[in-house]
Formats: sequence, C-alpha cells, structure tokens
Amino acid sequence: MKNTDAIKAFLALGQETRLNIFRLVVQCGDTGLTPSEIIEKLGIANATLSFHLKELVGADLLSVERQSRNLIYRPNAVLVKDLSEFLLENCCGGKACIPVSLIKKVKTK
Repeated sequence: MKNTDAIKAFLALGQETRLNIFRLVVQCGDTGLTPSEIIEKLGIANATLSFHLKELVGADLLSVERQSRNLIYRPNAVLVKDLSEFLLENCCGGKACIPVSLIKKVKTK
C-alpha cells in the first residue's frame, strides 16, 4: 500500500460522523446497510449522511451497490486488511509481535 492511499483512507476516517458510519457498516459485514438503516441507527440527517457516504466511497472504504430501489453500503474488507497490514508492517522493529487477540485478553484481565 502506498502512503497516499493510506492517507486518503485516514483523512476520510478522521471525522467523527464518518468514523461512526464506517464502524457501523463494518459491523454488518457483507450484509451491508441501506442509508435508511444507517439513519435509523445513528440519527444522522439524510443530507448529511449522503455527504459522508460519498466521502467514504470516494476513499474506497465502502462500496455501494444498487439492489432494486435500495443502495447497499458494504465495507471494503480488502482495504481494511491492507490498512492494518500497512500500519503493522514495521511493528516491533521486525521482531515477532504479540498477536492482537492476546493483547485484548491481557487488557480485559
């Protein structure tokens, strides 16, 4: 992944409403969400939501598909994986790292 691709994604996620939308859509996975479902769950005005969805799609964080009369927004799982790998590429100075799943277990104890 190029730095410019990562920056584009992080700039889109650097706004609280867009981050909330993205996290909600990620939680639904491949099922995706319609704009009306996002509005219902997050209480965002329709015009505001349209603007934020356009930014997230433009950053390639979400994909959109028309199904009949509905638009379905889904996370771009490949980009999410690539961003994670990009961030962790040089983690721990090249030494073996503690898996994220173990870190979560340690924090909850």
